[in-house]
Amino acid sequence: MLTLALETSTRLGSIALGRGDELISECALAVRATHSETVLDEVARLLARARVDAGRVERLVIGAGPGSFTGVRIAAALAKGWCHARDVPLHAYSSLRSVAASAGRERVCALFDARRGEVYGAAYRSGGLEGPVLGPAACAIEAWLDRLDDPAAWSFAGEGAIRQRARIEARGGSVLPAFLGVPRAAALLWLAERIPRGRVDDIELWEPRYVRSPGAERQARRQAEREGGRHGGRR
Repeated sequence: MLTLALETSTRLGSIALGRGDELISECALAVRATHSETVLDEVARLLARARVDAGRVERLVIGAGPGSFTGVRIAAALAKGWCHARDVPLHAYSSLRSVAASAGRERVCALFDARRGEVYGAAYRSGGLEGPVLGPAACAIEAWLDRLDDPAAWSFAGEGAIRQRARIEARGGSVLPAFLGVPRAAALLWLAERIPRGRVDDIELWEPRYVRSPGAERQARRQAEREGGRHGGRR
């Protein structure tokens, strides 16, 4: 099955084209806020280089987050529109899972930087083929390490792991090189061949897994709580 994969959850994204276990083409791209048209342009170039007409693509696979809200939405919106217009199936997998698949380790904690001292994390065995034994969740790195049975028994991958290297290594964990922690579209192709339950049943109703609400929503809630407290104090 000719499959197009999109991974835009972090600042370094990628797109890939494959058939079964054969990787036909893959390219990296910088994911920038509001630049969804750039991703579509890169998809067109990838298909042109592979000499594949867009109408021949039989399936889309995307990284469903967590990560950058804007980046995750770019892939989700593009994939939904494509699948609806061309009537092809959509598969979605955690972007953290794609890191576990790429890392080449039996026990991998994939960590993305969630800002404000927090990480998005998930812990996988068997290269991501099994469901997560922990997460996905957003929390401080120390809280994440406390939830693991034995941090020293795990390899840590992803930009969150690189940023939190000192704390992870202080607990005995091993931080993998940066190039093993990038969520790759090619890994999504690999997962789609092995985990068919990633298929989305209702594309219109499906939404990515953000793990936590967008910053604007959190700020609005905090503002409402502060105003509620002030109003309550006047009674």
